[in-house]
Amino acid sequence: MKALFIDRDGTILQEPADEQIDSFEKFHFVPGVISALRFLREHTDFRFVMVSNQDGLGTSSYPEADFWPTHNLMLEILEGEGVTFDDILIDRSFPEDNLPTRKPGTAMLTAYTDGSCDMSQSFVIGDRESDAQLAANLGCRAILLSPSSSSSPSSSSSSMLDGAFLVPSWQAASEIIYAGPRQASVSRTTKETDIAISLNLDGTGKSSISTGLGFFDHMLEQIAKHGNIDLDIRVRGDLHVDEHHTIEDTALALGEALAKALGDKRGIERYGFADEDPIAGDYTLPMDDCLCSVALDFGGRPWLVWDAEFNREKIGEMPTEMFLHFFKSLSDAARMNLNIRAQGQNEHHKIEGIFKALARAIRMAVRRDIHHMELPSSKGVL
Repeated sequence: MKALFIDRDGTILQEPADEQIDSFEKFHFVPGVISALRFLREHTDFRFVMVSNQDGLGTSSYPEADFWPTHNLMLEILEGEGVTFDDILIDRSFPEDNLPTRKPGTAMLTAYTDGSCDMSQSFVIGDRESDAQLAANLGCRAILLSPSSSSSPSSSSSSMLDGAFLVPSWQAASEIIYAGPRQASVSRTTKETDIAISLNLDGTGKSSISTGLGFFDHMLEQIAKHGNIDLDIRVRGDLHVDEHHTIEDTALALGEALAKALGDKRGIERYGFADEDPIAGDYTLPMDDCLCSVALDFGGRPWLVWDAEFNREKIGEMPTEMFLHFFKSLSDAARMNLNIRAQGQNEHHKIEGIFKALARAIRMAVRRDIHHMELPSSKGVL
């Protein structure tokens, strides 16, 4: 058996400031939770286990008469939508009691820690660092709801969050559970460069990038931020020679990581482009004086169309002649058709607009529909 260990407050129901849902005025579902749980109930064989801390339940600080009406209403609404729980486990202690039954302790979950539950295939779904800690204690994976990409469920410095999937919505959580995570790591070491890249296509736009070229770092950050991709890039290149190998090999490794994370590409949009300009009738992204267009196809056939001219020799420490070479290498390694056009006067704005448009195009193309997990090709292969 495998299980979804699901937190209640902050995960199923929105958690109020006082952390007690003790009246109907405080009763609100987290957006998307009902449809996501219904989908998972209908299309997977996970056991649904609610695991919740309710501080002092049954004491004067939280009378049972204040808890059960909203709790039972929640269960009634969910059941009406086809969502039932196989187990509901509630710890009533206070934090200072330090009881082993209180999350992230596992004493309430002995029925699942006796070897009968495949923890490697199970998930804890929550919104706090303690949920990530519970997952670590159980030996399963954690999915933490983090609606704002600029914030984490808890302190971002905690190592507990490093292995958790931070997702912006229940829809994103259900995609990971049903269709699997889309993450990849690539290492590329030659006599010229040493590169390590990790990415998560279902991320929140976080990045940590160091290539030794400040402007190049800035451009790669745009892919993460505007593509909603978590991206970690570490590059040590022979910059004492010049910038060529660092830029080219980074593109090759990044393209390989994209291809690896996409897997068999089932359910994805496949095609992506920047938002439509209703006046020009084209797919473009503006940046001050510049207008940039990127369209792509993850169809398995690499090809680059490049229509952008640069008059400066360098922007920052990045040679402008390497822009075309970067995108050609990226296209080849990711096995994608890439069409890029740009016009404008400011060279910095022009290339930054291209990177931002690329990010938006990737974001569209990798969008996944778990209700239609089909290969987006009439040929039957991509």
